[in-house]
Amino acid sequence: MDERPLTVMLVAAEASGDERGAGLARALKRRLGEGVRFVGVGGSRMAAEGVESPFDIAQLSVLGLLEGLMAYPRVVRRAGQTAALAGRERPDVAVLIDSWGFTLRVAQRLRRVDPNLPLVKYVGPQVWATRPGRAKTLAQAVDHLLSIHAFDAPYFEAEGLETTFVGNSALSLDFSQADPARLREEIGAGPDDQILLVLPGSRPAEIERVLPPFADAVDLLKADRPGLHVVIPAAPTVAEMVKGQVAGWRHRVQVVEGEGPKLDAMKAATVALACSGTVTTQMALAGAPMVVGYRIGPVTYAILKRLVQTRFVTLFNIAADAEVAPELLQHDCNGPALAAEVARRLDDETLRRAQIRAQYAALDKMGRGGPDPDDAAAEAVLRVLAARRSTASPTPSS
Repeated sequence: MDERPLTVMLVAAEASGDERGAGLARALKRRLGEGVRFVGVGGSRMAAEGVESPFDIAQLSVLGLLEGLMAYPRVVRRAGQTAALAGRERPDVAVLIDSWGFTLRVAQRLRRVDPNLPLVKYVGPQVWATRPGRAKTLAQAVDHLLSIHAFDAPYFEAEGLETTFVGNSALSLDFSQADPARLREEIGAGPDDQILLVLPGSRPAEIERVLPPFADAVDLLKADRPGLHVVIPAAPTVAEMVKGQVAGWRHRVQVVEGEGPKLDAMKAATVALACSGTVTTQMALAGAPMVVGYRIGPVTYAILKRLVQTRFVTLFNIAADAEVAPELLQHDCNGPALAAEVARRLDDETLRRAQIRAQYAALDKMGRGGPDPDDAAAEAVLRVLAARRSTASPTPSS
């Protein structure tokens, strides 16, 4: 009898994918205990769950079309390494998390290494917003999609790709152990002092493009409000980069690292200045009003402006079909404009409360309070594997 534990390959190339991969690993361990082992590619959170990555994923966090072209040889090389890892470890199933460009190339190489390996994509490309042709491309590359949006399925199922809605893990972020008072004590803030949370992203390119205008905004806000406390929770993929940039700022800010301090800071925030991405959903869940800023390369922006079909970039704004949180993008993402929107919220408690209510209502539309996405994803992966094994089993003779 084969005593070999189930071997699950998890592949993530960005901080948000690292979080999802770690959550999925924990959920699988809750079900299977010692009967599961993990291999693959990920960051520090997945490493804590037993995924030993052969390389640092920070080098794969690519933003923008030109940056993507420049990084292409590196992405291809790392995709090859990932497939070679699968060749050595012989996983029973591979789950490829987010990071469209990298995981697509991994999927194609895994097919060549083992044509019978079940491939599961966790988080599909946002084909409802742009590039609908990617649905067909994904359907040809993988066997199953775990989607985080309830409205994903028709786009992918139309191309023959089985899709399971598992929900968005950002909507089930557990704040039960978060302690805002602990964060206030750590940074020397009184119970009524205002705290601005600055969230500049988790990719190196985001730190390069988004943090400078955020720094300008902080400078302007601190000039008028010297007592304002500024806290930056740094993602592990860019923590050293953030600390290096912040060291040159004129006004003191507090950089915090680790999941616990990040959640403390989110609950303590009066207002947040956030880079567009998963963290905006997390901040809305924490109950803080925010201003969203984002910048990409000018060529990428010009192309995407023609392709994108949605009015907004922030998911809860899309769900509400309204600008619940102001979005300052590209040229509008500058110090004075960002500072003005943040200042309005710092100075107006009624506005803060109204925005928090509107954010919560949008989160409800997105599925807040639904089943735990980690558990739903684990169930779906095991179901895919069971279905593959049942079709592969020989039919008993009569």
